[in-house]
Amino acid sequence: MSVVVGIDVGGSTTKIGGFRFDGDKKELIHPFFIHATDPLSSAYGAFGKFTAENGLSLSDIDRVLMTGVGSAFLKNDIFGRPCGFVSEFESIGRGGLYLSGLENCLVVSMGTGTAIVHAKRGEPVRYLGGTGVGGGTLMGLSKLLLKADNTEHISELAKDGNLSNVDLRIADITQKNKMSTMPEDMTAANFGNVSDLASKSDIAKGILNLVFETVCVSAIFAARSVGVSDIVLTGNLTGFPFCKSKLDDFHRMYEGVRFTVPDLAPYATVIGTALNGRE
Repeated sequence: MSVVVGIDVGGSTTKIGGFRFDGDKKELIHPFFIHATDPLSSAYGAFGKFTAENGLSLSDIDRVLMTGVGSAFLKNDIFGRPCGFVSEFESIGRGGLYLSGLENCLVVSMGTGTAIVHAKRGEPVRYLGGTGVGGGTLMGLSKLLLKADNTEHISELAKDGNLSNVDLRIADITQKNKMSTMPEDMTAANFGNVSDLASKSDIAKGILNLVFETVCVSAIFAARSVGVSDIVLTGNLTGFPFCKSKLDDFHRMYEGVRFTVPDLAPYATVIGTALNGRE
């Protein structure tokens, strides 16, 4: 049996996970993340915690694979174990396929920004593009408009928000039943109808709506361009309760697409990184 460890060194968090390989069998070692701004400190700290919590010695580890923007700061070994580097897009695609169990899908990684890849089992992952709108947008706008930079606080605020106090909807600009192909509650313009009475809760929900709509619509266009119906959402933003309610709206509004948020979705990239050790 051998162990392959994956480490995803991001701008504000470092995620780590791995697999125990025994012949053709593999067992996922549960991933976790730590907050750190220094890539070297976070990678070494995460690795030390990972081995200690899982009862692993250095000799158990076959190799360590790195990805993410901070991985370039690491050398060719970590605590004496051989270290390789994996394309982040390849990791996103492999992780999305593994967690979803699908054979052919679009995988959307919602991190600080958003990356979109087409993943098909047995074929190279294809990067399709992305958008600068993502978790960074959510946190930045929340800090500016709400003086809030805590994800739990933002989610709690948004629970009681009313989008009609910030967004312009189809119902606001068309006569009833005159545009039957578009739902009346579909957004015509994010923050296009801000009321003087808009509360912090309304604004918080409007920010979440702006981010998730931008990401999901971009994903739908990308999926149509490659002829796939399944869209797998991954990354930290999938942890927001608002995500599920928004996906219910998209399933209702857009035919022919299926959004999936798999278990362990925030860790898809690091799981995909570790999988590169044997696939």
